[in-house]
Amino acid sequence: MKSEAAFRKPSSIERFFNRAFGILVGMGLGMRYNYLLQVRGRKTGRLYSTPVNLLDFRGKQYLVAPRGRTQWVRNAEISGEITLKRGASRRKFRLRPLSNEEKPELLKTYLESYALAVQRYFPVPAGSPSEAFAPLAADYPAFELLPVE
Repeated sequence: MKSEAAFRKPSSIERFFNRAFGILVGMGLGMRYNYLLQVRGRKTGRLYSTPVNLLDFRGKQYLVAPRGRTQWVRNAEISGEITLKRGASRRKFRLRPLSNEEKPELLKTYLESYALAVQRYFPVPAGSPSEAFAPLAADYPAFELLPVE
């Protein structure tokens, strides 16, 4: 069973920033890796949105949850499907959860790619060797994105 304690709740300021940034990303603004993740609520069925950084790694696309088992992670685990929106573009994906053994190099790459935004969620600094991420892997959900035709 996964630990609920691994979730790092956003502050009021972070929630406000995420909401504002999500609106901009939804309109198509932001960096090329910024998307608005949309997922159905596991209890309400309501559509929820949050901005995410998409990671291209070894020819595949991945999502990492630097805050741990957030609401979007829990909803995505139940629904098994998410939509990434950017401007008028919408793409649906199934999720393949990564095993802890698959995560160290991916987490290292994610942190190095987005250190300004996510370093505060990692107890190791960007530039650390992959081995430093192995003991942390269980605290960071990560998914390979599989396009839905």
